[in-house]
Amino acid sequence: MDRDLLLSICPPLRIALIRCRYDIDTVRDLLGAEAHAALGRSEPVPARRATRDAGDLGVLVRLFLLQDTCPADEVTVALAPLALDDALAAGLLERDTNGVRTSLDLRPLDAGVGNRWVLSDLDGALRAVSTRPDHVLGVGQASLSLLQATPTDPVGSVLDLGTGCGVQAIHAAEYADTVTATDITPRCLTLAAASAALNELDLELLEGSWFEPVADRCFDRIVANPPFVVSSGQVEHSYRDSGLDLDGASKLMVSQAVDHLNPGGTASILASWVHVEDEDWRARVASWLPAHGVDAWVVQRDVADPSLYIGTWLRDGDADQRDPAVAARAEDWFDHFERNRVEGVGFGFVYLRRTDLPSDVLAEDLRHSFTDALGPESIDYFARLQWLRDHDVLDSRFRVRTDTALERVFLPGNDGWARVVTRVHRGGGPAWQHEVDDLAANLLGGLRADGLPLGDLVSLLAAAHGEDEAELTAMAVPLMQGLVRHGFVEPA
Repeated sequence: MDRDLLLSICPPLRIALIRCRYDIDTVRDLLGAEAHAALGRSEPVPARRATRDAGDLGVLVRLFLLQDTCPADEVTVALAPLALDDALAAGLLERDTNGVRTSLDLRPLDAGVGNRWVLSDLDGALRAVSTRPDHVLGVGQASLSLLQATPTDPVGSVLDLGTGCGVQAIHAAEYADTVTATDITPRCLTLAAASAALNELDLELLEGSWFEPVADRCFDRIVANPPFVVSSGQVEHSYRDSGLDLDGASKLMVSQAVDHLNPGGTASILASWVHVEDEDWRARVASWLPAHGVDAWVVQRDVADPSLYIGTWLRDGDADQRDPAVAARAEDWFDHFERNRVEGVGFGFVYLRRTDLPSDVLAEDLRHSFTDALGPESIDYFARLQWLRDHDVLDSRFRVRTDTALERVFLPGNDGWARVVTRVHRGGGPAWQHEVDDLAANLLGGLRADGLPLGDLVSLLAAAHGEDEAELTAMAVPLMQGLVRHGFVEPA
């Protein structure tokens, strides 16, 4: 693929995309909810029917989203002012028996800041294609989850490490003054440059492995969707295989990111980690971080057993386990997990903030469902953590957040309803739940913006219930710190 040729067609292609209204909202309106959902399941027929008599937009949808072979004269009209021969020469399109078809995935995307376009390689879902060793992954579930999990508060500089098709860098351009994107694969940088040109964005694109291209530089934010597949280190596809054993890619990324953050800078990293027999995964991830200079919030969103994990990634690489060679690879993968006592593979996000203080690391499970994006929550989490460093909770006044609910769960017992648990539930953010006892519930009930400091409330509670004040204080301090950290209560 010739980078200069591909970049040369981006300005006229952009004009055509705008003229035809090939944007996420218009395409959804054209297809309708049912056909759009079917297309998401790789079922093109409903969408194909919906694009009949839809003019130039219908041609572009069939060409790029459905990956159909379309008549050359119709494509010529739809792509104007981009000449068809130029699109063919640049590698955007290719000739087929009955017309032309796309060679690349070109789709509209709304990353929360309006319509953008992203170029990547075809994924084989709608048309049989082989996966190249330097395959450029499109906007998949991992990319979308990182988009939602990345904070968008304004910053000066962003590093997108392992940019792939450039989707994270394109997103970052909306909230950062400058964006630097790196990748080890030249094809990735070519398509990322084309995606940037289609969106009229200025990105710094650097080729190299891991942090090597920015060895002496620091940034206000780092975003990374690295090749984190957990295996023996064999590289089959550069977009997913790092060449490092087990979770070595995530370890490298997490352990070195803080060295490339400006003071107060943050990182949002997709990562995976192995669950090893008789070991705590939290301790494993925490061991990747230095003892000083970083706050870390590690969120585990899912855990896959070895069978599910290996089968998923074999299918991702178009491997058919009925093939004896593929079955042998699977056996080797299982053997490697067994030798290393791997019971499962966890997946989630690692949020980092650079400080000049002793490190604070919280790793926790968040495998339940919630709808709010984690990006803003991560910034709020670090702000709450800093508040706890700067204040004595006993001397502070608090109020319960308006989305915090007190729940008491009862089950049938021998003498009627028997209470089995009392907890507070936060309705927003990650929808945390904390179990509490009756004294803690009463303490939370006494929090008022214009009320007493926590220490005075504890004294009153101890006197009212005949409790030892020192013991109650020892319980109240970590309770309140945990509730502040997770946003159940906030300083008044």
